[in-house]
Amino acid sequence: MIQKTVFLTFLKEMDPDEMFPVVDDTGREIGLAPRSVCHNGKSKLLHPVVHFHLFSDQGELYLQKRAMTKDLLPGKWDTSVGGHISPGEKTEDALRRETKEELGINILDFKFRKKYIWESPRERELVYSFTGTSKDIPVIFKDEIDEGRFWTLDEIEENLGKGVFTPNFEFEFGMLFKDQADS
Repeated sequence: MIQKTVFLTFLKEMDPDEMFPVVDDTGREIGLAPRSVCHNGKSKLLHPVVHFHLFSDQGELYLQKRAMTKDLLPGKWDTSVGGHISPGEKTEDALRRETKEELGINILDFKFRKKYIWESPRERELVYSFTGTSKDIPVIFKDEIDEGRFWTLDEIEENLGKGVFTPNFEFEFGMLFKDQADS
């Protein structure tokens, strides 16, 4: 453990970019690493993120189209809100912060749904997934999102596997909502 801590401290000094907490499979913080290292496709250091699925009163799911300036999956439709948890930050605080940053809304009601590990060719994330509603109207911040809108679950189902959505969103949708779309 001491060697890993020394190594992560060394990385922090070498790379001044945003620092992510590195966690074990249970979510316990075990170190820090720069964003560039967590996303380099080699380290696969597990780092925590929050996902929020915003539903309308009609049961439609708000999705964001990732900005073309994003380093991961630009131009793909994705979860309503997705963001990294900061070192030492509580999961629910990260959820509120990211929802405010990405959509300009305050969550009125949210529910924890699932925690799982997602691995892509570039990274490994410990995902804390939530659903909820808000009376606020989402506001698009162009540095984060190109556009956003509410989709029916049937619309989402019809577009799965066609390269419209991020792979992580498709996985999470199948895990959390597929039964709702089929009914």
